[in-house]
Amino acid sequence: MATSKEALVTIAVYYIIIFGSREIMRNRPAFKLKQAFIIHNFYLTVISGALLAAFAYQLIPTLWKNGLFANVCGKSGWTQPLLYLYYLNYLTKYLELLDTVFLVLKKKPLTFLHTYHHGATALLCYTQLMGETSVSWVPITLNLTVHVVMYWYFFQAARGISIWWKKYITILQISQFVLDLGFIYFATYTYVAHTYAPSLPHVGKCGETRQEFAAFTGCAILSSYLVLFILFYFTTYKKPAGASKALRKAEKTEVPTMKETSEKASSTIRLATETVIEATRSEKC
Repeated sequence: MATSKEALVTIAVYYIIIFGSREIMRNRPAFKLKQAFIIHNFYLTVISGALLAAFAYQLIPTLWKNGLFANVCGKSGWTQPLLYLYYLNYLTKYLELLDTVFLVLKKKPLTFLHTYHHGATALLCYTQLMGETSVSWVPITLNLTVHVVMYWYFFQAARGISIWWKKYITILQISQFVLDLGFIYFATYTYVAHTYAPSLPHVGKCGETRQEFAAFTGCAILSSYLVLFILFYFTTYKKPAGASKALRKAEKTEVPTMKETSEKASSTIRLATETVIEATRSEKC
């Protein structure tokens, strides 16, 4: 997956497979896949946690020694050990594409947010590897933190354990993108100002190579994530006031029980029978 051709072809094949498989599954029964889904979420939890610990092992000493700016914009954020970790994290994005395969085989709906997010994240990680962006560790470590929590939640849910804090995973994801964009916009502005407009106020050089494509790709994709996840939050967890009132009204409406319905029907039949008998008597008279 180390060339643009391999990355783009794999992402394109991913979309062909999931949308083609959805059509194939349209008239077929859904697969259960409970055990496979449990295992899938468990190993992604473990992988995310292990990578997060490895990043912390590399970053904490350099952050302490060199400071935040050197790690965001300087060589401290792009060492050989970090490069290995960046690459391993990038490969996990293709492993995470199996999330969508499970949805298709279980005949769950494919949302735009889900399908776009998975393909775009693989592309995002590839562009930052090629651009050698030192700030990469910020969104990666935040994303790994979210993934430890998120895949643990899915692991427990697949086991049938009810967890009340699902909404807060989305809040954590939104917070992640806000922090991501703060660092990414800062690094992009510093790079552009130093390279093209040194008269603008900035704090120094940011990046060792020409990074325009990586910088603007990162800004665009992460900004779209923030917008989409905010929309998802309000659509999923913030119901309109009118809908809430209608729901409460429906809950208060008394629905007749089976016994009451049966008694009403019997009374109607009895009344009709008595009417017919009375009419028959009248004709005889």
